[in-house]
Amino acid sequence: MDNIRYKRKITVLRKKLDEGSVREIIEEKKTSVFRSMLKKPSKDQVHLDALKLLYEVILIVSGKYAADYYRNAKHTINVDSNVKEVVIGKGIFPIKSKSTFLKKLQRSSSKNKVELNLDEHVFINEEETLSFDHHGNEIKFPFKINSETVENYPSKILDINEKNLKKLEISYEKVIGKFETKLKKLLAPNPKQLQDELTINEVNEVYVPIYEARLVGPKKKVELLRIDAIRKKII
Repeated sequence: MDNIRYKRKITVLRKKLDEGSVREIIEEKKTSVFRSMLKKPSKDQVHLDALKLLYEVILIVSGKYAADYYRNAKHTINVDSNVKEVVIGKGIFPIKSKSTFLKKLQRSSSKNKVELNLDEHVFINEEETLSFDHHGNEIKFPFKINSETVENYPSKILDINEKNLKKLEISYEKVIGKFETKLKKLLAPNPKQLQDELTINEVNEVYVPIYEARLVGPKKKVELLRIDAIRKKII
C-alpha cells in the first residue's frame, strides 16, 4: 500500500443556506424531533440552545484494478449418443453416467453430455469511483462537484472553521484498502497464477456544510436537528 502514489485533493462544497434561513427551518421543524407516540410538544416547549455550522468530510476515491489470472471452470457439452468420451490434448473426459431409467427412455438420436473441467484465462480491467463517509463506510455521493458548487478557496474556509470540522476517523490507507477489497470481489475464488495491480488516480477530501442545532425540549431532553446546507433538507 505504501508504494501506491496518487493525487490528493481538497474540496469544500458551497452552502446554499444562510443562518437566517436555517433558523426558520429549525423553528418550523423543531418539535418533530421530540415526537413520541404520535404526539409532539408545542413550539413554546422547545427552544434552540446552540447552532453551529459543521463541515463533514466525504472521501472520494477513484482508481483502476487490473488482474490477469486463471480460474477453474466446468463446462458441459452435448455429444452424439454413441460417443463414450472426449479427448482434448492429454485430457480424457468420459460422458456423464445415466440412470438405468434414463437409458431405457433414451432414443438413438438423443445426446450424451460431457463435463469438461478446464482452466479459463481471465482478464479484469475495472475503473471505479467510490465514496466513503468520515467513519470509512461506503456511501452514495449525493452532490455535484463543479465550478458552481465548490468554494474557490477551500483552505481558507477550513482554517476559519477548524474547530467545527468532522475529519476522517480512519487513515487514507484503510479507505484505499476498502476500495481495493471492493474491486477484488470481481476475482473468482482461489485464482491461480494471479498477477494484479491497483492504481489510485485521485483521493478527493470533500467537506460538506451541515448545520447542527442543539434543541432542548420538555423535561430538559436534548435532541439534535441536522440540516444539509446544500440540499436544504433535514438529515
